[in-house]
Amino acid sequence: MIQNPKRYTITAALPYTNGPIHIGHLAGVYVPADIYSRYLRAHNKDVLFVCGSDEHGVAISMKAKKEGITPQEVIDKYDGIIRKSFSDFGVSFDNYSRTSVQIHHDTASEFFKKLYNQGDFIEEVTEQLYDAKADQFLADRFVTGTCPKCGNEEAYGDQCEKCGSTLNATDLINPKSTITGETPIMKETKHWFLPLDRYDAFLREWIIEGHKNDWKPNVYGQVKSWIDGGLEPRAVTRDLDWGIDVPVEGAEGKKLYVWFDAPIGYISSSKEWAAREGKDWEPYWKDKDTKMVHFIGKDNIVFHCVIFPAMLKAEGSYILPDNVPANEFLNLEGNKLSTSKNWAVWLHEYLEEFPGQQDVLRYALTSNAPETKDNDFTWKDFQARNNNELVAIFGNFINRVVVLTNKYYNGIIPTPNDFKEVDEQTLAELKAYPAVISSSVERYRFREALSELMNVARLGNKYLADEEPWKMVKENPERVKTQMYVALQIAAALSTLCEPFLPFTSQKLKRILNISEPDATITWDTVSEISDLLVAGHQIGQAELLFAKIEDEEIQKQIDKLEATKTANIADNKKAEPQKETIQFEDFAKMDIRVGTILEAEKMPKANKLLVLKVDTGIDVRTIVSGIAESFKPEDIIGKRVSVLVNLAPRALRGVESQGMILMATNAEGKLIFINPDAEGVPNGDMIS
Repeated sequence: MIQNPKRYTITAALPYTNGPIHIGHLAGVYVPADIYSRYLRAHNKDVLFVCGSDEHGVAISMKAKKEGITPQEVIDKYDGIIRKSFSDFGVSFDNYSRTSVQIHHDTASEFFKKLYNQGDFIEEVTEQLYDAKADQFLADRFVTGTCPKCGNEEAYGDQCEKCGSTLNATDLINPKSTITGETPIMKETKHWFLPLDRYDAFLREWIIEGHKNDWKPNVYGQVKSWIDGGLEPRAVTRDLDWGIDVPVEGAEGKKLYVWFDAPIGYISSSKEWAAREGKDWEPYWKDKDTKMVHFIGKDNIVFHCVIFPAMLKAEGSYILPDNVPANEFLNLEGNKLSTSKNWAVWLHEYLEEFPGQQDVLRYALTSNAPETKDNDFTWKDFQARNNNELVAIFGNFINRVVVLTNKYYNGIIPTPNDFKEVDEQTLAELKAYPAVISSSVERYRFREALSELMNVARLGNKYLADEEPWKMVKENPERVKTQMYVALQIAAALSTLCEPFLPFTSQKLKRILNISEPDATITWDTVSEISDLLVAGHQIGQAELLFAKIEDEEIQKQIDKLEATKTANIADNKKAEPQKETIQFEDFAKMDIRVGTILEAEKMPKANKLLVLKVDTGIDVRTIVSGIAESFKPEDIIGKRVSVLVNLAPRALRGVESQGMILMATNAEGKLIFINPDAEGVPNGDMIS
């Protein structure tokens, strides 16, 4: 670990521009990275926080094919949506770039050429999967098959999303092309490989020995397992029609592999920032006194902890990351988040339905962040965290302080009188919190840090509840001046301490307290050191609600929306039953299917699934026992027109003779539906043929 770094380089995983940003991205990568960056800036550290759109690779090509547009149109569309989402949620990048811009193409090409000229690559002709029908080699994501590690039948050619294993497309069992559905063949092609096995000793010394005590267990464990499993050469080029050209002779039609190109995007984004700001980018990437931290999700651990460091080591002039505090996955209502299945809470849609409540989502996601294990986001938990914590604790404290100050003193902070032990103890506790919160943030325990921030608000609420200034004002108004003065110091401290976590709330609270920015004298250090953050005579503003209660109806709307998505997914993925064996027309002609009407319906005693029906078939009124009781109430189907197989041999069910069969189908939700004739003028008894 680097002690007392001169500067910090913070990177956040480049999001693929094949779709919008959802809460899983925010919880896993961007809110933690933003909290850390804002925290460092609050301590006047030299911080460079970079990111950018990842605009190459198969994911973009797949999206373009699906939408019937060009890859350029895909990246332009989603880059705009993603940028706006980050801005709307206050993610404070110093630079957000794109891997399609020239400075990135140049940077990635130069990086490749340096390693190529140093002889760091292996050039090899290998057999790769090829779709003969589509006449193209299949990049990783254009192949699906059975994972050899866990048996998941929907694994991709680069990774199994069920067990998290990193794969090669040729590892898959029963591979299929996602383009045509055909079984691919093996075909020779030339590529360049980074021989990771050459870096085994370096990686073991740097990670296995060097970071066993300071990296998160989930990150360290995955990396150690990968290295212990044996490192092999990894391709850095692909047969693709979208991406950065491989800049050497004999590589026509080949592109840099996206996982070689993408992390270099951090470097090119830094270059872009430096050119705009008139600064030198190199110290942020090459000075040993720089602390570099990568914020990623667990699916990117191997690339950021093994492959990219090996690339940097091979290049020779770059520093290595001090930490890679990767998070696990966030699930949604018990199911894995999925862009392709629309099982997500999209950030741009969230703000349409919860306008102005960015910090509520930031708070809920940080409180429930998947820091060491997968966690589940539910709308009920989101509502509870808002109503029971932000509204009832944080917002309630601030509202009481501001309302009482305006009521008793016209918004002017009173001059305190003598401090009692409870006042001094409360202020002493307040001064201790910045160090406590800092300790958690600096160890990347953002859930813990946020909990400690809320304890500051709890401290304020307890102080007011115990001191009861609204009662004391009648008995000893001079004592109330001290009580309100102390409470206002806690409010002022909250306005600064909450900024990394709840930046919009911080701005609003500072406005209410009339704390000017950027000249405010209230800092993390002053909270720790002085007791008069807001001085007597300072004029504050009127009360405003920091947070609004979220009603059950709003939450139910979101739950219903997800249920509709689930139903649509079932319908999209439902496969028709295979055709039964072929019959002759004469076999079909034997069936006598008539239009009928249900006249009576009642439940079969002691049978959960059976209804006893009286049906007018047009030729008679007969009894039919049907196993539909779990789908329909008897009173709801009286008068229902149905299709009836009337010449089915009678059968006794629970002592009742059933004289036919009602024809039914099953919908996407697994519920029974009637196959009924709705056309007017079709009388009972008409034959269906």
